[in-house]
Amino acid sequence: MAELPLHSFLAERGQMVEAALHRCVAGLAGIVPDELHAALGNGVIGSGKRLRPLLLVTACEELGGEVGETLYDLSASVEAIHAYSLLHDDLPCMDDAALRRGRPTVHVAHGVRAATVAGGVLIPWAAAWAFESALRSGCGEDAARRIVLLLLEAAGAGGMIGGQAMDLLAEGRSLAEEELERLHGMKTGALLAASLEMGAVAAGAGDDEYRAMGAFGRRVGLAFQVMDDVLDATGSAESLGKRPSDAEHAKSTYVLLLGVEGARKRGRELIAQALSILDRAGLAAPRLRQLARFVVERRR
Repeated sequence: MAELPLHSFLAERGQMVEAALHRCVAGLAGIVPDELHAALGNGVIGSGKRLRPLLLVTACEELGGEVGETLYDLSASVEAIHAYSLLHDDLPCMDDAALRRGRPTVHVAHGVRAATVAGGVLIPWAAAWAFESALRSGCGEDAARRIVLLLLEAAGAGGMIGGQAMDLLAEGRSLAEEELERLHGMKTGALLAASLEMGAVAAGAGDDEYRAMGAFGRRVGLAFQVMDDVLDATGSAESLGKRPSDAEHAKSTYVLLLGVEGARKRGRELIAQALSILDRAGLAAPRLRQLARFVVERRR
C-alpha cells in the first residue's frame, strides 16, 4: 500500500471515492424531485480533498480490513455529512458564501430553499447509506449500527452542529485558545475522528486500536483547522476557491491568536502528537502518517 507516492495514492483513491459519491447521489434519483437532485449533485460531487473518506478507507486497510467497492460506499456517507455541513454553512443566514471550491455555492446556483432542503436530505440519507454499505461490506448488524451512531454523533449537537453554533455566536469577539480548540474540535475534529473510528469498526479492530484512531483523528482534525486558518490568512479567494474569508466575518482564528508562524508551529505540534499516538499503539500505519503530514503541508 505504501509504494505509491502520496500524490498518486490520493489521485487513485480519490477517483474511487468520487465513484462512490456518484453511486450515493444516484441512489436518491426518483426519491427526490429532479431539481432537488440537481442541487444535491452539485453539493456532493465535483471537487474537494475527500480527506474524511480517504481516512476511513485507509484506517480500515491499515488495521487489516478488506477494501472494496462497498467500503468506498461506506466512506461516501462521511463525505455526504460533510457536504451537508458545507451547504448549510454557506447559506445567507450563516456565512453567506458565494464561492466554494472555485464554483458558485449551491444556494447561489439553485436557490436558498433547494440548498437548505438538500442539506437536510443528506443527513438521513447518509445514515441509511452507511448502514446498508456497512452490511454489504461484511459488518454484522451490531457493527453497522455502531458505525451509524458514530456518524450521527459527530454530525449532531456534540459535534458539527454544536461547533457551528459556537462559531456563529463567537463572531466579533476574541476566543482564548482553549475555547477555539473546543469549537473546532466539535466543528471539524469530530467528523474527522469519526471517519477513522468508523474505519476501525469496519476492520473489526480491537478496543486499543479503535481508541488510537479516535485520538489520532482528533489531533489531525484540529491541525487541519489550524492550517485552514493559515491558508485563509495567506491565500487569495481565487487560489483557495472560496469566499468570504473568516476575517470578513470577524471570526477568531489561530492566526489572529498565534500569528501565521505560530499557527504553523501549532499545526506541526498537533501532527507530532497524532503520530506519537500511533507509536504508542504500536501501529506502523504508513499511509495514515503520510495523510497526517499532508494536512499541514497542503497549499489549499
